Parts: sequence; C-alpha cells; structure tokens
Amino acid sequence: MTEEQKQKLESQLWKIANELRGKMDADEFRDYILGFIFYKYLSEKQHIFANKLLETESVKDYAQITDQGDIDAIKEESLEKLGYFLLPSELFGAISKKGNIKVDVDADDNESVAGNFILEDLQGILNAIEQSTMGNDSEDDFNKLFEDIDLASTKLGRSPSARNTLIAKILAHLDLIDFELDKVDSDVLGDAYEYLISQFASGAGKKAGEFYTPQQVSRILSKIVTLDKGQIKNAYDPACGSGSLLLRIGKEAKVGEFFGQELNRTTYNLARMNMILHDVHFSRFDIRQEDTLEEPQHDDKQFEAIVANPPFSAKWKGKDNPLNETDDRFSQYGALAPTSKADYAFIQHIIHHMADNATAAVVMPHGVLFRGAAEGKIREYIIKEQNYLDAVIGLPANIFYGTSIPACIMVFKKCRVHDDNVLFIDASKDFEKVGNQNMLSDAHVKKVVDAYKVRETIDKYAYVAPMSEITENDYNLNIPRYVDTFEEEEPVDLDAVTKELIALEDKMAQTDQTIAGFCKELGIAFPFGSKG
Repeated sequence: MTEEQKQKLESQLWKIANELRGKMDADEFRDYILGFIFYKYLSEKQHIFANKLLETESVKDYAQITDQGDIDAIKEESLEKLGYFLLPSELFGAISKKGNIKVDVDADDNESVAGNFILEDLQGILNAIEQSTMGNDSEDDFNKLFEDIDLASTKLGRSPSARNTLIAKILAHLDLIDFELDKVDSDVLGDAYEYLISQFASGAGKKAGEFYTPQQVSRILSKIVTLDKGQIKNAYDPACGSGSLLLRIGKEAKVGEFFGQELNRTTYNLARMNMILHDVHFSRFDIRQEDTLEEPQHDDKQFEAIVANPPFSAKWKGKDNPLNETDDRFSQYGALAPTSKADYAFIQHIIHHMADNATAAVVMPHGVLFRGAAEGKIREYIIKEQNYLDAVIGLPANIFYGTSIPACIMVFKKCRVHDDNVLFIDASKDFEKVGNQNMLSDAHVKKVVDAYKVRETIDKYAYVAPMSEITENDYNLNIPRYVDTFEEEEPVDLDAVTKELIALEDKMAQTDQTIAGFCKELGIAFPFGSKG
C-alpha cells in the first residue's frame, strides 16, 4: 500500500467518524467507531485465516461454509493461532448485509433507507467473540473488550429504530472499505487506527491526555530507549493509555513482549484493541487494568525499555496508605512523594522495574526538576546515591493535549556509560504552530535525538553538566541553570545615534522654518513658539 493509499484509508475512516457521530461528543463516539473498526479487523483476519485452511477443500470461502465438522476444525485452529473465533454468520460482512442499508462512502450525503433490525444480533456477536476465548490463553486479552459499546445508549438515538439505523449505516460504510490485510504490511491499518485516535484526541480537550501522547513526543521517547539496539527483550509503560507509546517502540526495534498498566477502563480496552490491530499476538502483550501506584500488576518483572507519560501531578495515597512506607518501590528514598503530586512516585515505580541494561524515558512536568521538600530529597537520592539520571530534555509548551504547560523528558539508566555527568537539552523553542497547538516537526525530533546521541555541549541548546555542578546547585535541575539561552542584544553605536539625532534636529529646524514662513504669509501666529 502506497502512502497515498494509506492516507486515503485514514481519510475514509475519519470521514465516516465525522459524518455519522451526529451530536455526540467526539470522545464518546470514539469508542463506537474504533470498536467497530476493530470488529471488522477481527472478522477479516478470521476470514483470511479460515480461507487458507480451506485451500484444498471444495468450498474455499469460509463465508459459505455450513459443514459443522469444518467449522469445528477451523475453530480449534483459530483459537490456537488467532486467540478468538467467529462463525461464518458472525463475520462483519454478514451482519452488515443483514442491516440492508445502501451507502456510498464517497458521497457527500448519507441519505439511506432504514434496513433490518440488527442491534440484538450485533450485540450477540460481540459477546460471542469474547466468550470464544474463555479457557484459552487469550482470555484475559479479550475479556470485556467490547463493554464500552453500548448499543442501547440513547446517545446513539432516542428510539431503538434510530439507533439501529445509525449503527447499520456505520457498518455499511465500513463494509465498503477493504482493509486488505492479506496484501499490505500489518502496520498500515494499525497506523490508520493510530491516526483516528490522534484525531479524536485533538478534539477531546483535557480528556485527551488520559489516552494519547503526541506522536512526535512518542518518537523521541522510543528512539532514546532503543538507541543502538535492534532488539528489545521487553517494553513497559506503567500508564499506557491507548498503548501508542509502547507500539512506537516496536517501530524502532524488534520487541519480544509488551507490558502495560492503565487505570481508566475504557482506555485499557482501547490499548488492548490497539495491540491486536497492530498484529501483536496475544501471547506477546500483557496489558492490565488497575491503579499502578496502589495495585502494581507486574511487580515481579524488570524491563529493558520503559516509556511513560503519567498524568501530571496526579493525587495518590502516599502517606495515607501505611503500606507505601515499606513498599520496596518507595522505602529507600527517605521520603514519599506528596499526596498532591504523584510524579516522583511514578518515577520511583519505573526505577524499581528497570533491568540492569534498561533505559527509561519519562514525560514529566517541569516542577519535578526543582520542587523541594520530599521531592527534593527523592531527586537528590536518585542523582547522588543511585546515579540513574542520564539526561533532562526540555520540551515546548502547549504540545500535549489537555494542558498548555511546558514539560520535560527525564532519561534514566541503571548502568550508565557517562556516569560522571548529566546531559541537559533545551528544545523548548523548537516547534511549529498548528492551529491552537504547538507541534514538533521531524527536524525537531531529529535534533533532540542527535543531541542525546553525541552528548556534547551545543551553544544555547545542550550542556553536559558535571556532577560537581549539579551538587553545587543543590540538585536543582532547572534547565536554565545549565543551558544558557540568553540572546545578547547587538551593541548600540552611541556615536552613530548621536549623529542621527543631530541630523533629525537639523531637519526639524528646517521644517519649523518652512512652517513659520507659511504662517507669516497667512498672517497667523506660529504655533510652536517664535520663529522667523
């Protein structure tokens, strides 16, 4: 698939989402359109897989299979290889055809005639997909995966008939698009899915920060944690949102397994769908839903690559939970992160899960660099006692959805090559204005990553700070203390300015003489004093 075809696919999917959501908020409709795209993906994957098994049979199209023996054999193979199973009657095309609504994906209007009632059938199919995985290794990855698709919601329409028409119309539009899963790279549809997530994020305001990290920021993080590595044993994100950060690592290096945890149930479902849509086999990812700080789900594991964009300065239980005082993640630092700001609790959690060869890149608000009290004590311990802080990268303001404040990236390593210094990069002035949002270009991303690679002082951009200097600054990491971006004004030539003023004075005197002459001719008083 060419870039043009990929963009056409993205455009078609976004057009469907925009035209059919009606008055529903973008972040509400997101769950429906992304859920139905995911169902269509599972259906096409099942259809292609079954057809390959039928190549030597008389009936070669799975959609036409009626023999129960064939269906049972295909089911057994599907559960082992795909992790789920769909009957021929449960394929996307079958339920869309039953809806019996005619649409044209390229038409400007969406006028259509109401078709057959399919809501109950569709709900049954979504339930059947989940139930097919029970007792199999894929069960946890599909459990309640479609729970956010509420086909009885009045947001879809006041009456069952109105809801049915809208849903049938969505299915009909999607049915006209061939995902071509057997012809194109698996990332094509996954990238289109990511594109939709980003589009919904841009329209979701503050809520967007809960599930999406801007793609260019994701690229910086993933490139840093995979630097000089073609293969990564495992990758982890303790606040994984839609899973886009984890998946971005897979574009930079071959990843054995993906691990993540997410508090928000809807976003957790989205992350699992995103993994499967990017053709990550169910055996290669483990996404859990729970509070990462209070109920860590992967506490016995260490990871080679860790990326995270936790919620900025979120509240957590801290000292209000006595167990945190003795928790291995927090107990050695001499202080707990304040209950009003969980930023350092997330950093401590991440450090706890770093393997000896790990690199972690974490997005944080600037306050973590200089705030005192408990946070200052934790920061000093990380730098002085552990010596895990490798770099601090300042980002522009207003590049994250839901907040305009500037943020930074903190890079941590356990076995540091450059263990006697910390690299500071000030990329805060490098951005492009796109609407109301600031964006990083490919050139900006490259500039940051290149500066991290070479690890040299670059005038007004990067500075390699020796540990002695950081100690002198009392472990304050505020970037302007290290990277001097002050632009001196050009020196003023006072002699030239004096000559210019004299010349202006002479010119004004000549003008006054001219005006005085006019006044004398007119027989009126000169308005600026006596002249002439």
